[in-house]
Amino acid sequence: MPALSADPQPEARARPQSVGEIFRTFTWIAMQGFGGVLAIIQRALVEDKRWLTADEFVEEWAVAQVLPGPNVINLALMLGDRYFGLRGAMAALAGMLVIPTLLIIVLALVYAQLASHPQVAGALRGMGAVAAGLIAATGMKLVPTLRRHPLGLRVCLVIVALVFCTIALLRWPLVAVLALFGGVSCVWTWRRIAP
Repeated sequence: MPALSADPQPEARARPQSVGEIFRTFTWIAMQGFGGVLAIIQRALVEDKRWLTADEFVEEWAVAQVLPGPNVINLALMLGDRYFGLRGAMAALAGMLVIPTLLIIVLALVYAQLASHPQVAGALRGMGAVAAGLIAATGMKLVPTLRRHPLGLRVCLVIVALVFCTIALLRWPLVAVLALFGGVSCVWTWRRIAP
């Protein structure tokens, strides 16, 4: 008897009902994304909409990070294409860019008038701290998916710690860290899963 998966089968899971829903969802995600949208997009796609399982999100996010361009745009394009082809990909892209771009233009005009006020600078510093906290909380939520990784939870956590130390403490350039640890992790994982 085959083992039962904790995740529902893809055909049983929720899916977007229209291209408009894809546009609205990604617009809402983008409108909340001050300082990064990782925490918001994970919650929206996995917990709220249930369009992806936690494992699928981690896999798709990894692919989105490797592709050129902004991670969240890459993920939006992949998800839109999955459900509605090119129309869905374009709707997801428009959702991520159109209204947020218009809002940024308006905010830039307002900021030009208010930039010299100390309260504005303090508010922006506060938003940076909140964004960092959201990203850390999302990372902690995604740790349980590492239990099913071919390298195992302990090895993955050691790699995470090494990456943190090289970037935060040793101040290595991000490109060097990605090349070193990303390359080693990919090769090691590939060797574990290769027949």
